[in-house]
Amino acid sequence: MSDFGSTTPIRLERPEGKGLASGTLGLWGSTVIGLASTAPVYSLVATLGFVVLAVGAQAPIAFVIAFVPMLFIAFAYRELNNEIPDCGTTFTWAAKAFGPRVGWMGGWGVAVAGMVVLANLAQIASVYFWNLFGLELANNDWRIILVAVLFIAAMTWVSWRGVEIGERIQNILLAIQYLALGIFVIAALTQYFTGTAPGATPFSWEWLNPFAFTDYHGFIEAVLYALFIYWGWDTCLALNEETKDPKRIPGRAALLTTIILLFTYVAVTIAAMMYAGLGDSGTGLGNEANADDFFLAIKDGLLGPWGWLLVVAVLISAVSSTQTTILPTARGTLAMGVYRALPARFKQVHPVYKTPSFSTIVGGVVASAYYVGMTLISDNILQDSIASLGLAIAFYYAITGFACVWYYRRELRNSARDLWFRGIFPLLGGLLLTYAFVQSAVDMWDVDYGNTVLLGIGGTFVVGIGALLLGVVLMFIWYLFPRSKPFFRGQSLNRDTPVMVPEEPGEYTRSIDGGI
Repeated sequence: MSDFGSTTPIRLERPEGKGLASGTLGLWGSTVIGLASTAPVYSLVATLGFVVLAVGAQAPIAFVIAFVPMLFIAFAYRELNNEIPDCGTTFTWAAKAFGPRVGWMGGWGVAVAGMVVLANLAQIASVYFWNLFGLELANNDWRIILVAVLFIAAMTWVSWRGVEIGERIQNILLAIQYLALGIFVIAALTQYFTGTAPGATPFSWEWLNPFAFTDYHGFIEAVLYALFIYWGWDTCLALNEETKDPKRIPGRAALLTTIILLFTYVAVTIAAMMYAGLGDSGTGLGNEANADDFFLAIKDGLLGPWGWLLVVAVLISAVSSTQTTILPTARGTLAMGVYRALPARFKQVHPVYKTPSFSTIVGGVVASAYYVGMTLISDNILQDSIASLGLAIAFYYAITGFACVWYYRRELRNSARDLWFRGIFPLLGGLLLTYAFVQSAVDMWDVDYGNTVLLGIGGTFVVGIGALLLGVVLMFIWYLFPRSKPFFRGQSLNRDTPVMVPEEPGEYTRSIDGGI
């Protein structure tokens, strides 16, 4: 019997996939896409300065501490994927563990994060594109908007055209990103050891001391920023149905991605601190004027006439992540369409390219409309929506952690391994991210937190919480449609539903009340 109602669960007579390009990605391809989704170059550029402002010399250990809940949640993703390799990830797993409503909201959290990040990445890519031509334009300049929309359209096309072509492109783009980061680290350390670094600061093990934080609120703020730069590794899991070994490769790729990111972020941060120092003037990382983009502040002094390489690296990082961010969003809504949590059109898969055709196109269109609309209304509100992104990320990551614990609750005593990897670690990850969510929301309530004030409170809070509450409204609206009934009754998706469920006429047995 299902955990979610009195009707007999719907069973498959012949389990099949959803029509995606199965067997396409190996461990390397999955890892590349996971790394590309995090946009390592852009993520560092956008957050390092703010982390230093928050905690000073403790920036490296802040990235290490933020890695801990990510690792715990990665364990939850791996364990759930081993048994349920479904491209719906959080949506599917939460629905199996807690029921349809929690599952629907988990899927909504993934979609919200994806759409907001797409708008941000496209804008950044456009800003850096024009910077290559020596133009520093306002974010709401029509040229910035036009090129940003073109970037979204181009990357939507790549995602629609096939995961294999996307993987080949990402191999090249990621190689360029890591080449740029390697050049940055080598150049920074070379100038440090030759005595030509503008803010030369000797390395100290205190930078990695977790007990050296002096400002609690600064510590929390830094960790929240650091959580953002790790986000995106779960794209590996959203492509599970398209890998050569759906039960093993995605989980391994996710863990490998997070570990590579940890070493990348800590190494680059230490090199930047040794080169530029923590001063509040000039090229110092403590200079508020450089906080939102320290590459632009140091590129000429670091690389001279080759400084444009860093600009290209950020541009490529943003464009690369634009394409990979579309992937989990499209596959999440595909799964929701298959399981009747969304209209039937969302389950459409291209007959030739084997991609979620309708979901991919809708994702690109919604992201473009959101970006253009918010920019024309107020670029400040757009920036506040980006600042609130951590709420959506912490929301659906925490749901995944708790779903893992609850789904396996009866198996936790089977072995020490099950207790730790299916119980304790996911639970700790969920609790840490829940705390991050609550603390972040409390901070965002302050009218001085972001760029706007809405309804007498911080605009960042209103936009972030409002986006999640919008999901509740849309879920209720969908509940009113007849097609949604099997989902909300726990028939089309429950603990006993086979993985990778198709939805074609005649492939289901009937339930007692007439089936779907």
